[in-house]
Amino acid sequence: MSLVLIVFSVAFVCSLALVLTKGWHGRYSMDSSFGVQKIHLQATPRIGGVAIALSLLLGWWVAPPAVQAILRVMLLAGIPAFACGLLEDITKKVSVRNRLLATMFSGGVACYLTGIAMQNTGFAPLDWLLQWMTLAVLFTAFAVGGIANAINIIDGVHGLAAGAVAIMLSALGLIALNVGDSALATVCFVVAACALGFGAVNWPLGKLFLGDGGAYLLGFMLAWLAVLLPMRNPQLNAWTSLLVVLYPVLEVMFSVLRRWRREGHNPGQPDKLHMHHLIYRRIVSTLWKGLPGVLKNGMTSPICWVFVALPATWAVMFAQNTAMLAGAAVVFALAYSSLYARLTQFAWCFSALTLQRSADKPSTSHA
Repeated sequence: MSLVLIVFSVAFVCSLALVLTKGWHGRYSMDSSFGVQKIHLQATPRIGGVAIALSLLLGWWVAPPAVQAILRVMLLAGIPAFACGLLEDITKKVSVRNRLLATMFSGGVACYLTGIAMQNTGFAPLDWLLQWMTLAVLFTAFAVGGIANAINIIDGVHGLAAGAVAIMLSALGLIALNVGDSALATVCFVVAACALGFGAVNWPLGKLFLGDGGAYLLGFMLAWLAVLLPMRNPQLNAWTSLLVVLYPVLEVMFSVLRRWRREGHNPGQPDKLHMHHLIYRRIVSTLWKGLPGVLKNGMTSPICWVFVALPATWAVMFAQNTAMLAGAAVVFALAYSSLYARLTQFAWCFSALTLQRSADKPSTSHA
């Protein structure tokens, strides 16, 4: 518990320090309010990843040996993802492709350092293929890169990404505790505390952003812990981890499909049709019309956190029941699609129009 409090406190203090010193580094670190996917009003420092990295380094330094061993690998392997993301935060010139490759490379480095790759998916034909270590490493690197980029995608309103990561890591930690893996559970809670320490500055007023560096680092940590959980505990399989991280996975899959189906768009091109954008415009801006824009932005996250927490809670409850996990994944995916259809087409029905709709023009309100 003391380790968790230390990491939370350091993340909070470092985040606050970055806000108070923005006059020094703002020339390089500010995120403008211009961009199709952005709904904040004013330029804000986007180097919250620095606070994340510093707090995790200190956490590793003071952690007990079993926790240190896991964190050491994660911090070393996470360097490419964090460095590439931070470079984008400062230069705004790193391509989506290169950032994806960097996060995948971090996944590959983690496999190399540990000799571990995802081979326990709960789907026998795939598990048979993944006995070939090369395929297993490629599969793991792709999955890790996908989840890391999914966290970056949901980082669109104040507190959403940090809160979502904390919820998902807490679920992984509880599952690890339930199967007796206390070292892995501690690492999950430590990284969750780091996200919450940053989140205390980020939510609800958005004084500091995670940026790509922070989103990719937290996303990589989440993804690798989701890989380690079933590989260290064979009584579990990947369905457990998948259900915990289902919300960002659905968001990135749906975003790629939506952009691919819309004429003139590509999967790497940003838009303003993510679930959190729609909840902000259709629900929050309707229910709380009188709130200042910055608070509307902040009020969007608690609604989205519910969507993160529901499948994660189910995974904790039925962690060793593959049928219940797989069935729940299908139900939550259908529910996500139905809600998206409702927010875009005003009908609880999924159709091709849900993906092709381009006439849903961005709101003129901001946060």
